[in-house]
Amino acid sequence: MTLRISFDLDDSDLKHFRLIMEEARQVAIRLPPEDIVAAAENLLAEVAESNAPDFIVERLNKLRLMISMISDLEWRLPHRDTTRVLNALAYFSEPEDLIPDHIPGLGFLDDAIMVELVVRELKHEIEAYEDFCGYRDRLQSRHGDDTVASRAGWLDDRRKSLQSRMRRRRKGSRRLLR
Repeated sequence: MTLRISFDLDDSDLKHFRLIMEEARQVAIRLPPEDIVAAAENLLAEVAESNAPDFIVERLNKLRLMISMISDLEWRLPHRDTTRVLNALAYFSEPEDLIPDHIPGLGFLDDAIMVELVVRELKHEIEAYEDFCGYRDRLQSRHGDDTVASRAGWLDDRRKSLQSRMRRRRKGSRRLLR
């Protein structure tokens, strides 16, 4: 038997979560990037070992994509954009959660909500990285791994194009939100 529970977060709820995220970012400024990434990886390990509901696991697995985005040597996200992703991951380096993780069924709910907010904030970066990964996979399947040297050139051109598109879309989104 399954039970579906749905809820909406209004503007004041979202404001509360954004304030918490901003506090986490201020703390994370003093942390090395590898500590922020390690905290997100630790959360993923905790979720994997838990009996967390699927809807939480699905959202938290998006953290893996964000970690890959900043650690993928072929993607080489520019420093400014890497900082945006690290800022988004900052909440997960905080040892104190809104809902303690050890509470069965609900412990990771605040983390899942925060991931949803972060994914929305990094929508264009994530879309560009997913496009890049798809492009890389298609190129490897067509030409095989023995085309590494020319593949790097193609990947560099594609990466620059995708990152340029990502910045244009982000600017367009900002104009629409005003």
